Amino acid sequence: MTLGIVTDSTCDLPASLIEEHGLEVVPCVVIIDGREYIDGLGISREEFYTRLPGFQQAATTSAPSLGEFAARYQKLLDDGHEHILSIHAAGPLTSMVSTAQQAAAEFGGRVTVVDSGSLSLGLGFQVLAAAQAAEHGLEAAQAAAASTRGRLHVFAALDTLEYVRRSGRVPAALTLLGSLLSIKPLIELIDGEVKILSAARTAKQANERLFSLMRDEGLLEQLAILHTNADKRAHGFLQNAMMEMSGSIPRDILLVNVTPVIGTHIGPNGLGYAAIRAQTSGGSGKTSITQGLL
Repeated sequence: MTLGIVTDSTCDLPASLIEEHGLEVVPCVVIIDGREYIDGLGISREEFYTRLPGFQQAATTSAPSLGEFAARYQKLLDDGHEHILSIHAAGPLTSMVSTAQQAAAEFGGRVTVVDSGSLSLGLGFQVLAAAQAAEHGLEAAQAAAASTRGRLHVFAALDTLEYVRRSGRVPAALTLLGSLLSIKPLIELIDGEVKILSAARTAKQANERLFSLMRDEGLLEQLAILHTNADKRAHGFLQNAMMEMSGSIPRDILLVNVTPVIGTHIGPNGLGYAAIRAQTSGGSGKTSITQGLL
């Protein structure tokens, strides 16, 4: 079976990997002061995060339309693919899975939709696993994605709770307390749910707690350092990992300034990581870094 893979732009995969694996990426939309921007077009990630705190109206996001999904499915089928595996951002956080399912219903069972339960490279790593197994058919690709999800951890240290509060993911009383005390929350994204693990008073303390979480992961098969326009902070975190975890981290590490579609809801100056625990032991070899941007 010739299998095509579709995902959405919250996957945060670099263009080089999208091209290498022949992925179809359906773009989301960011709405800034009433104007719609297709994710990756019209405004850079750096500009978005720089301007985010000063927008006259709070930025919002929109999932792709049913027609956008249907067009990508039809394109792959027209190109000769017999079936399509469509893997998307966490259903509890977005409408993408439900919209993709509605579009898939029009294709007579030739499209299978999967909820990744995650965002950014938490989604992206599942998509890559499926793409790498696609030549062996649908079941193999689904199994590869499921295995990756089962070994996935996504953690982040946010600069503020304000943007999460706007998204309605945490109680307003807690975000008010965080604002008054200048708390830097540490969160985990697991099965589509945002969980607050702890809080730090300073960015340095938050970095230390985040690094402690990553060190406890053990041997890692894949790793992405994620940030929301906090490049210096992210590089420092990565350098620390390369010095102290050289035998536990993979050779190729993604360094990603997260898409505004996600950043709208978590704010600037955040730091995090997506990690896939290894199934087997072994040395990591020389580490290389890929700057990940759509």
